[in-house]
Amino acid sequence: MSKLLINLTTAKDNADKTTVAFVVANAGVAAGQEVVIFLNVEAVRLATPGYADDITSPGFKPLKELLVAFTENGGKLWVCPPCFQARGLQSDQVVAGATFAGGAAVVEFLGQGAASLSY
Repeated sequence: MSKLLINLTTAKDNADKTTVAFVVANAGVAAGQEVVIFLNVEAVRLATPGYADDITSPGFKPLKELLVAFTENGGKLWVCPPCFQARGLQSDQVVAGATFAGGAAVVEFLGQGAASLSY
């Protein structure tokens, strides 16, 4: 199985970029790839319940729908622990499918041959 890592740094601060990242991630999952979105910088907020609910980008499904489809179809959300903590977010309150994983996990996944994209 081929692998894809999407490095995402945005959330509400750039709804277009955030939405496109999830569109691409869903396409990867639909194509049978193992897809991980690494949420870091502002994107860690997407791992908190309700945060993505009002993010939209013209021409695309709402981010809430894209995020749910991604995780329900086997996509993985990795959340950068230091980025999450730096924003004062509650580590016991994350969306389904989100786990904490740092740089070592990202490097290991890339070392397994994962292609990567950054948004």
